Amino acid sequence: MPLIELNKISRYYGEGDTLVKALDGIDLKIDQGEIVALLGPSGSGKTTLLNTIAALDIPTEGTYSFDGSEVPMGKVEPMTSFRRENIGYIFQFFNLLADLTALENVLLVQDLAGSRDSEKAIQLLETVGLKGLENRFPSQMSGGQRQRVAIARSLAKSPRLILGDELTGNLDSETSAIVMDALIKTCR
Repeated sequence: MPLIELNKISRYYGEGDTLVKALDGIDLKIDQGEIVALLGPSGSGKTTLLNTIAALDIPTEGTYSFDGSEVPMGKVEPMTSFRRENIGYIFQFFNLLADLTALENVLLVQDLAGSRDSEKAIQLLETVGLKGLENRFPSQMSGGQRQRVAIARSLAKSPRLILGDELTGNLDSETSAIVMDALIKTCR
């Protein structure tokens, strides 16, 4: 059974002459343990698809099943619970809280999931190469370091699915390789 199954998913914005079909009848199956890369030009619907899978965006049409159960689209509280219990999302622009340290950013996700584990949070930061930087604020870190905090944060609650939107789009090639290596190692 697939972990993710999308059937005829569409997401339209606007209407009439301004109608934009960001997604138009997408079918997709992804099995547990698969690593999938989504490639395409800017404006092709990649972020919309990721946001739909993460239950951040509601499709205009179609169905979405996660591990054999239909995802509760259109219902705010069930969608939030679904995300909290299943999804780790690494955003393109990190979305770290500026007034929290690296460690506090990771712990916050655990707190929201009801499973605070300081030892695990520190271990995740070490795994992504940030040992000794736990008490730094995002403004005291490079782009690559902030992205690695975002990875640790997304893994902090042991989600069943990790999604990343342009994980390395703002990083140099050396830092991109470090970030991707850290993510793959941590997921394995």
